[in-house]
Formats: sequence, C-alpha cells, structure tokens
Amino acid sequence: MSTVADLARVLEAAAPLAYQESYDNAGLQCGDPTMEVHGVLIALDCTPAVVDEALQRGCNVVVVHHPVIFRPLKRLTGANEVEQTLIKALKNDVAIYAAHTNLDNVQHGVNRKLAEKLGLQNLRILDPKSGTLAKLITYSPPPNTQSILQALYQAGAGRVGDYHDCSFRIEGTGTFTPGAGTHPYIGQPGQPESVYEQRVEVLLPLHLQHNVLRALRQAHPYEEVAYEIVKLENTHQEVGSGMIGDLPEPMEPAAFRQQLREALCVPVVKHTEYTRPIQKVALCGGAGSFLIGKARNAGADAYVTGDLKYHEYFGAEGRLMLCDVGHFESEQFTGEVFRDLLTANFGSTFALFIAETLTNPVRYDF
Repeated sequence: MSTVADLARVLEAAAPLAYQESYDNAGLQCGDPTMEVHGVLIALDCTPAVVDEALQRGCNVVVVHHPVIFRPLKRLTGANEVEQTLIKALKNDVAIYAAHTNLDNVQHGVNRKLAEKLGLQNLRILDPKSGTLAKLITYSPPPNTQSILQALYQAGAGRVGDYHDCSFRIEGTGTFTPGAGTHPYIGQPGQPESVYEQRVEVLLPLHLQHNVLRALRQAHPYEEVAYEIVKLENTHQEVGSGMIGDLPEPMEPAAFRQQLREALCVPVVKHTEYTRPIQKVALCGGAGSFLIGKARNAGADAYVTGDLKYHEYFGAEGRLMLCDVGHFESEQFTGEVFRDLLTANFGSTFALFIAETLTNPVRYDF
C-alpha cells in the first residue's frame, strides 16, 4: 500500500521543497497524507474539470505543476475557480499535490525535459543557485572513519556534481578530558587524553542537514560527537533556474523557429529580429523574463521561454533572439517528468494517467 505521504516523499526527494522560490507554495495542497493512493492523474494545472477527470478515471490524487493555493485563502465559499477546485477535491477525497519552482530548479526537472524536446546537448543549469550547500567537518578515530563516511553518504552527503562518495581527510591529534559520569569511547573520566584522529570533511545540501547529522551521531563511536557545519556560498551546479545547451549543428533563425513550432506544437512564436546562426540555446519553462540577462551574458544565440512583455523584448539588445512560445506550451511536457518519476518508484502499484483535460486558457485565431 502506498499513501499520499509516500508519494510526497518521492516527489520531494527528486524536487526538494527547499529549492522552491520564496514566493511559491509547492507541496500537498489538500488531502489526507495517510490516505492510500488508488490512482494518480497528472496535469499542469488543477481545475474543477481536472478533478472531474480524476474521479472518472478512479484517481484520488492529482499531481500538478502549478499550485492551486498560490496566495493565502481567507475563505472557502466557491466564489472563484480556485475555491471551486478545492471544494470539489475535498468533498470527493481527492488529494492535490504541486511541485512547482522546486521542479523548475532541479537538474532533471521541467527545463531539462524541454531541452530534450528541442534536441539540445551539453546541458547545464543557466543560473545555478548559491547558499544551498554546507560543509560538515567532524573528527574520527581512524578505524571508524570509513563506516562513518558510508553513513554520511547514505544520508545524502559527499556528492560533487556527477561524483559521489567524496570526502577529504587530515590526520592530527585530538585532546580531551572526560567529565565525571561520562562513558568515553577512549580514556577514563577525569584523565586527560590525547588521541590520533582524522578530520573528515564532506559537502551536503543544506536541506539534508538534519538527516546527515542524525546519521553522523548514529555511526560515530564517541559519546559526544564534535562537528562543525559551515554554510557555503558556492553555487550548486545541479540546482538553479533555466538551462542552456547546444544544438547538434547551427541553424538559421527561421529554421530554428520552425523547429520550435514543430517540437512544441505551437502555432506561433513571438520573437526578436536576429540574423546570425543559432547553436547555443538557453531556455526557461514558464515565465522566464528574469533570465534574459543571464542568457545574453552566457553567450546564447537564442532564449526560449514564455510570458514576455513588450518592453522585455528590448533586453535582447541584438545579441540573441528572444522566442516566446507561451507559458503552457513551454511547460506542457512536465507531465512526462512526473510520470517517469512515479513509474520508476512505484511501478504498477497504482493507476497513473496524464490528464486529457486541456487547462491552457490561451487560444489563437488566424
């Protein structure tokens, strides 16, 4: 049996809530965490029609990208679509879970899926975040160092990019005097001790600090474990906004725009004038005007996103082609990210569907 809480743990392991932007409200929107999951419907947005589709398909969980509750609610009377959605879900015991900017900000999230659809290679985060990493320093008797490190690795420490089990050690001498009533691993109460130790350092994501320290205390032989946590300003190359990569071969701007229309099934691409070949492409699913400068400074030939305003197009400064493909259109493949993640972790434990209900409110006439 898998519960809503189990589903949330899997989603949050892949897209930690700590990585969402300060204005966001990702996570469980409504529903009982202990409820058994019978079926999951995946959508970009949750509307009353999406809840209806979930009920028709026998699903009691809806997983979406955009949170239903984005701003605080003061009442729940059905006065608008947000309230109607929540009332319908609560009346029918349908849980709603949202992974929004936290899924945008991880390496294998929304932007990577969009980049893959466009055939980009050599992918990397466009604007890596800082302030998400820490260094743990602790001290260990040499015979115990490896077992301590293994516990730290299993708790999520010791990763640097695509490398894992990373650590640094320095050998030295530790001194201490056990107090009365203590039960030291080495030495006797009241007797000064000098022992040969190894200083061990590992990196860890800040949001895993509690788990890593718990693993340290459980694995360490000392009654009192000495350690330091140092917050780092290093950028985390696997966490951040947008993505940048390269086309296999340069393309003329018109040909690239045609590829956008075909790959994303969009009828129109709003863009700035640009005449040089396109090879380095930056992108951001959703509303990505805040990254225009980053894309320009990274040397991108084109920047693909949605929701650009008139004056924001001037930010291209003739140095790249801005391409607005639409908000929904740039995030339409998010359902595949959810589907692949849940299938890999739960298999056929419950039914899993991508919604057929169209939630894009934008229409085009020609």
